[in-house]
Amino acid sequence: MTNPNQQLSLDALLSIGKVISVKGRLVEVLVSKTKNSSILLYDGQIIKNVSVGSYVKIGKGFEELIGKIEGEYTTEDKAFNQKSYSNERDKIKRILSISLLGYLQGDTFRQGVKELPLIDNECFLLTQNELDGVHNFIKKINGVPDLKLKIGHLASETGKVIEVGINSLFASHIGIFGNTGSGKSYTLAGLYHKLFEQYKGKAGFVQNARFLLIDFNGEFIKEDTIENSDKTITDDNKNIFPLSTDRDGSSRKLIISHHALYNSTFWSILLQATEKTQAPFITSALSSKYINERISSDQGIIELIKSTIKLITTNITVNQEKNMVESFLDEIGKFNVNRSILGITELKQFYSEELKFFAAREDRRYYCMINGFTYNSNQDDGFYENVISMKVNQLIRVDSNSLTDLQRIKLIINFHYFYSIQKGHYQKEHIGHILGRLDTRIKDLDKLVIVNDQETTLSKPMNIVSLKDVNIHMRKLIPLLLCNQIYEEKKKENDNSKYLNIIIDEAHNILSTSSIRESETWKDYRLETFEEIIKEGRKFGVFLTISSQRPSDISDTIISQLHNYFIHRLINNRDIQAVERTISYLDKVSFEALPILPTGTCVLAGLCAHIPVIIEIDKIDDEFEPRNKTIKPTDFWE
Repeated sequence: MTNPNQQLSLDALLSIGKVISVKGRLVEVLVSKTKNSSILLYDGQIIKNVSVGSYVKIGKGFEELIGKIEGEYTTEDKAFNQKSYSNERDKIKRILSISLLGYLQGDTFRQGVKELPLIDNECFLLTQNELDGVHNFIKKINGVPDLKLKIGHLASETGKVIEVGINSLFASHIGIFGNTGSGKSYTLAGLYHKLFEQYKGKAGFVQNARFLLIDFNGEFIKEDTIENSDKTITDDNKNIFPLSTDRDGSSRKLIISHHALYNSTFWSILLQATEKTQAPFITSALSSKYINERISSDQGIIELIKSTIKLITTNITVNQEKNMVESFLDEIGKFNVNRSILGITELKQFYSEELKFFAAREDRRYYCMINGFTYNSNQDDGFYENVISMKVNQLIRVDSNSLTDLQRIKLIINFHYFYSIQKGHYQKEHIGHILGRLDTRIKDLDKLVIVNDQETTLSKPMNIVSLKDVNIHMRKLIPLLLCNQIYEEKKKENDNSKYLNIIIDEAHNILSTSSIRESETWKDYRLETFEEIIKEGRKFGVFLTISSQRPSDISDTIISQLHNYFIHRLINNRDIQAVERTISYLDKVSFEALPILPTGTCVLAGLCAHIPVIIEIDKIDDEFEPRNKTIKPTDFWE
């Protein structure tokens, strides 16, 4: 315990000056001329003197206010007397600009300003205990200290370890920003590697915690195997999904539910449907009770083929194409790939040779000669029974069980397309592009997902989805489909014991506010989905972690709703302005440091830290680092 004489001696040493100006949270302090050296000596110890970026204490009666030095300037001391001073430097007055951050309550630092200092209040350097208190970020929850997670140390003081509360950090939305090569992916890997190392053996964590990592560049998995390929987690509590749209498809596919598959908005986006005509057409197709009741049985599909041919031949439109029946059979014939519907080629050949189209002003009909008798589609002379029903029954064979769920969707849209055209609900030129895109997109989707209501993609704590080998059309759609599905499932589950964290690396790929490759409808739906997650997800135990090198491209709504930030080096002015615009509590010193932060160093700010601090992230073993190191060309030039 310090005796009174020692305390007076310490206070005299740590006193640096007095308050001369108070402008709200901004305070100016005149530095005593005896404190112009860079270091102080006390009891055999070296104490770092006042400097920009360091913390000070201002005494006001029994209150001790804490502030951060944001700047310094000098003026000439007009009262300077050459005879009174031995050094020419003594005629300079040093004035510090200080921003108030909080106050000390006992040994505990409290964020916020409840009082302002007065002119002539004395200003002190912090003792080591007081400095430790300012950097103690472990909060008490219901009187119990939060569990600790060590993430690094102060960049300006290597020996000062920085720990954060696990609940304060992970029960929040997290933003990790920084230019390429600044260390943001390393920080992302380090945070979750340390968390899993601490909790991987706990049964409650394995059962109740789920993490979904969307990896656009394949930085967090190896390329050679699926098993044990995770670059972040060391145990088996993980699923790896190295998705691919190449010829062979994915070695392991995502699991989606029937409910998610039949979402008309998703299909409208997948097929780039126009808002006024094509999107309503897709909605009406997927909700068609008549088609959906028949699409799951062999006889039901045969009935749909018959009824569609009948509609084409008997409900003739003004601009009817004479080969409309063959066009319909061409679309259905594409299902011969897995031999789900056989006989289409033979049926098409018959109609191509025998079914004729006659068009006059008031007589438009199909006719067909069989066994010397001519059947007309506009007469009740057995045209349907002999030309359609009998021929379809003779030639078509259906195995509905071999149809995949995606193929059923394609069939539904095909049948509804020809029904809508013949009924005059839509013009062919307005919705015809849907069929053109349908084949390609379904082939791609079939390589990436399987439909199963009994299993889930998130069957283990960590689930990594790599999109490195996925084409440009599906790279945005897959995260949207998956995230929307699991979020809706979490809302229905409404179980507070279940935790979900959606981690998106290179988040500007999916959360960008502008893109020349997509329609406004797609952009709105994409952003609204993730904005709802970040605004409402906390109520359902869903949290978002985003990492990006371009924060200026990401929606302001999303950035402003983040609770904790790890901000690495940012050079682009737009990116710095985006951070400044949405993160109001970063101080001037932290902002000015952003363009010059070393690799692996970042500004930590948010709910898990009382004050913004510049920290150096702890090193992790090489085997757990993300696969994104900059190459050394000279290694390969010898």
